[in-house]
Amino acid sequence: MFHTLADLGVKLSIDDFGTGYSSLSYLRQFPIGSLKVDQSFVSQMCRNPDDATVVSAVISMGKSLKKRIIAEDIETREQYEFLLAQDCGEGQGYYFNHPLAAKEPTALLQTGISLIAD
Repeated sequence: MFHTLADLGVKLSIDDFGTGYSSLSYLRQFPIGSLKVDQSFVSQMCRNPDDATVVSAVISMGKSLKKRIIAEDIETREQYEFLLAQDCGEGQGYYFNHPLAAKEPTALLQTGISLIAD
């Protein structure tokens, strides 16, 4: 079914990569387009060298496999800068903005307000 969905143009992502049921074998079995680095690693990566190593390894592996890499729950400039230094392609979290109501993203994009906190 995943291959049929991918053939239709649906992009699949492994959420919380590195925890729970996410397995490296999924990268071979399924047409995965992106990996979301689990927040448990992102939140501690600037204080815990082991978590920093895991985040770096996931980013490196994902890039080598030509996958999009998305870091979850970026909350500080330090985390953002670490991920930039690792060449992480994308991120989400309160550092950029809090969750918005359905109408708000359009207005935010139209105003050109930067989502990056100073």
